[in-house]
Amino acid sequence: MDFSLTDEQRDIQKASREFAENEFPPIAEECDEKEIFPREVWKKACELGFVGAFIRPEFGGSGLGLLDYTLIAEEFWRVDPGIGQALFSTAFGAEIIQLHGTPGQKERYLPPVARGEAIMGLATTEPDAGSDITGIKTTAVKTAAAYRINGSKTMIGNGSIGDFLLVLCLTNPERPKVHERFSFFIVETERPGYDGTHMHGKMGLRAYDSADVALADVVVPRENLLGEAEGRGFYQAMDFFNMSRTWVGGFAVGAAQGAMERAIRHVKERVQFGRRLAHFQALRFKVAEMATYVELIRNVVYKAAWRMDHGFKDHRLVAMAKWSAAELAVKVVDEALQLHGGYGYFSDYGVEKYYRAIKAVEIYEGTKEIEKHIIANEILGRVP
Repeated sequence: MDFSLTDEQRDIQKASREFAENEFPPIAEECDEKEIFPREVWKKACELGFVGAFIRPEFGGSGLGLLDYTLIAEEFWRVDPGIGQALFSTAFGAEIIQLHGTPGQKERYLPPVARGEAIMGLATTEPDAGSDITGIKTTAVKTAAAYRINGSKTMIGNGSIGDFLLVLCLTNPERPKVHERFSFFIVETERPGYDGTHMHGKMGLRAYDSADVALADVVVPRENLLGEAEGRGFYQAMDFFNMSRTWVGGFAVGAAQGAMERAIRHVKERVQFGRRLAHFQALRFKVAEMATYVELIRNVVYKAAWRMDHGFKDHRLVAMAKWSAAELAVKVVDEALQLHGGYGYFSDYGVEKYYRAIKAVEIYEGTKEIEKHIIANEILGRVP
């Protein structure tokens, strides 16, 4: 059993780290405080092939695997979670287009995302439908030559700055099988009736645009239905979550690693009671525990990504990776701040940004409760 990365993957890892370390720090504080999307850095990331790196070369991407993409996610979040989230979000949902879109949709929408000419997002969550996407109420009604969309979405990435979104809608409410009632539509944000309002006041990840989206009689042509047929939206979303939850696990690994590195530097330098903190056994044990947790979650996340790259759709392992990575990363970041003492509470030391960001990873892309539900179902089955 070989756990080592390939030479190419180590190069990807190194390039991602160098890019983040050079480009993120000069703008990170301002982007966080003023909730500014890092547009120039996003452009550079696209030029270097980091954004949407999974997009195939024929559509302008690098054609990397899921593990490769997860390595980029880890390195970006290690340096700054807010900037890392903002950059990754601009291709959020492109996986669905690549997997399930028509040839024309792939050729039209994927290249601009990879080249840094368009920002996209995925709109599933509604005020009363979060983890349960089958509870959405946004409708798409077929007319003679188009679809008319009405409804609202909330906490949508790039909803106020994006060029187009993939919007999950109720299209076939009469179908007896609940999972066959939904369809995705590609909705350009310039269409009449579309309104995206930036949501202020997030605890962390402020460089990343989150928006309330209102859709009032938004008309889209029939060719904007994703894929060839209605009623496939739920299944398309599930395919996407198997991928996105894996690289979100990479976010957790990166945040835990970055916070831990700051804590290690601090305990080696800080003096209390006439000795450096690194001399105290209790604190040494904390560092040992943190390093162990990071190694554990890195291994399970990498394994989930590797198996997906090799054709194994292991829902249980993906859910285990996302849940455990998020939960243990929260623990590591909490301990990292604790090791800083009162200094950790101030932005000067940089650890508090991880603390504000990491909790989101336990919530989006499936809460930890949802992940446990998936794991239990895979092990126990659905008990009548």
